[in-house]
Amino acid sequence: MAPTEQSQHNHLPVLAEAAVAGLAPKPDGIYLDGTYGRGGHAALLLSHLGDAGRLILIDQDPEAIAHAELRFAGDPRVQIFHRSFSALAEIATEAGVVGQVDGILLDLGVSSPQLGDPGRGFSFSAGGPLDMRMNPQAGESAAQWLVRADEKEIAWVLKTYGEERFARRIARRIVQTRTEETIEDTARLAELIRQAVPSSPPGRHPATRSFQAIRIHVNGELTALEAALDALVSVLAPGGRAALISFHSLEDRRVKQFIRGNQDQPKVVAGVPLPEATPPPLRAVGKAIRASEAELAANPRARSAVLRIAERRV
Repeated sequence: MAPTEQSQHNHLPVLAEAAVAGLAPKPDGIYLDGTYGRGGHAALLLSHLGDAGRLILIDQDPEAIAHAELRFAGDPRVQIFHRSFSALAEIATEAGVVGQVDGILLDLGVSSPQLGDPGRGFSFSAGGPLDMRMNPQAGESAAQWLVRADEKEIAWVLKTYGEERFARRIARRIVQTRTEETIEDTARLAELIRQAVPSSPPGRHPATRSFQAIRIHVNGELTALEAALDALVSVLAPGGRAALISFHSLEDRRVKQFIRGNQDQPKVVAGVPLPEATPPPLRAVGKAIRASEAELAANPRARSAVLRIAERRV
């Protein structure tokens, strides 16, 4: 998965070998793939499991779930949930694996099939309905949000989630345009953004950051990630590992801070000894991993990917 443009429906899983190796899978272990996509990571992970192994697959996209059911539903080791990974705690409870999971994999962002289908509305490279929902059966589409949001809210989303320096200009153009027409097409939105942005880095479409921001907002992606991270420690078994693949700094920053265990520091009071420091529940395993030159040559989508491995302390 990745937030970059891709016109092909082919899906190459990013950092699959490194992510699965980082989980150090055991043949009889219990593993959870919270972002099934098209099953590249899941298939590789399953190849390491024996008959006693167990793999729980999660995805909120109904197309991904249909793919998982077609590919893996006949395998007794596999259990499939049509849900967002934000429900990690609830799913683990339903599956009866709280505190028993040996490995969790989260590949954040958008999959190539989602980007490659103009009907899903994620891409600005081809016209299509302005949807952007990872689960088209739930929630508010991008077009619906752009109809009701005021200029200040639109600018805040573009600035906060897209780090777009021209957020106010873009928001103003959107609000002005929608008084004359309903913005329902991805190509039309991309053109409005292009008109509002006076300059952009070479090789990058002016709408890149705005489309990322709107998608993150519509899907509540950072809120979902935080919910999953909050549940992660309780779901993992002692010594269990998590492989977390991010595609932009907003995600990676949250993942890195979570692994480091950035708890509030106790206040210093004169004459009162500080409580004994307790180590964070997770420890980082190695350094952040990026795609090799060989993988980048085969799959340019991997260029922004960052993989971090963490282990629950025993």
